[in-house]
Amino acid sequence: MSEELHDHDRGLSFDLPTLHRRKMIRLLAGVSLVPVVGCSSDDPDTAGSSPGSASSSGASSGASSGASSGASEASCETIPGETAGPFPGDGSNGVNVLKESGVVRSDITSSFGSASGKAEGVPLTISLTVVDAASGCDTPKEGAAVYIWHCDREGNYSLYSEGVTEENYLRGVQETDAEGQVTFTSIFPACYTGRWPHIHFEVYGSLDDATNATSITATSQLALPKEVCDTVYASDGYEESVQELSRLSLEGDMIFSDGYDQQMAAVEGSVEKGYTATLTVPV
Repeated sequence: MSEELHDHDRGLSFDLPTLHRRKMIRLLAGVSLVPVVGCSSDDPDTAGSSPGSASSSGASSGASSGASSGASEASCETIPGETAGPFPGDGSNGVNVLKESGVVRSDITSSFGSASGKAEGVPLTISLTVVDAASGCDTPKEGAAVYIWHCDREGNYSLYSEGVTEENYLRGVQETDAEGQVTFTSIFPACYTGRWPHIHFEVYGSLDDATNATSITATSQLALPKEVCDTVYASDGYEESVQELSRLSLEGDMIFSDGYDQQMAAVEGSVEKGYTATLTVPV
């Protein structure tokens, strides 16, 4: 993929007010003001609050059942809003896959409809739990919908990147269950120029909203821990990701540089058996 395209991932008109808002929240918190949404805890630690925090012990604590998976236990704030990037496929950048029959699915490794391609790579299960931030993250959002998308092992995005414009793999929508959860079967994404390894997602109020590409509740990105990325990228097919990741840091990433505690997934597993990434998404 060209570096020029990835530069547009900044979404500057969106990012500047978003980053300003998030930094102001942290500034206010530093002078002991009451947070907008709060639910305090005695333990301020999180399952993925720093690069490489998804070791076996860290991942296990973040992968517990219920609304605590991958979420900060110190507070309950709405998931940080981020740019959808240049390759959303939600109609905001030309291509709209959300209205296509077959996009509602749990296994997103293969294309659907008239396309037949399949994304190869280390297996990754992505489990997101959508909760109501206003209730202190204690109430799951049943009947909401989540659309996720990410790049393949080569760093390409289906529908957009040269060679895969006719494919629509690594994109899918699901409705949250009674626990507010959705689970997608996918592959571990590559690391490409200028961006920390990540997964995009949008939350909608309902499945109808998602498949009509209207009324987005939240747009954000999930970060993957460095320790796991290093392990995965040492396997066949991810050779370019090794070099790309060596040039990056979470603190220097254009999206995660202002904080990633709420967006760092708890990840456990192995290259041989596959990985599971979990994250709680307060909206």
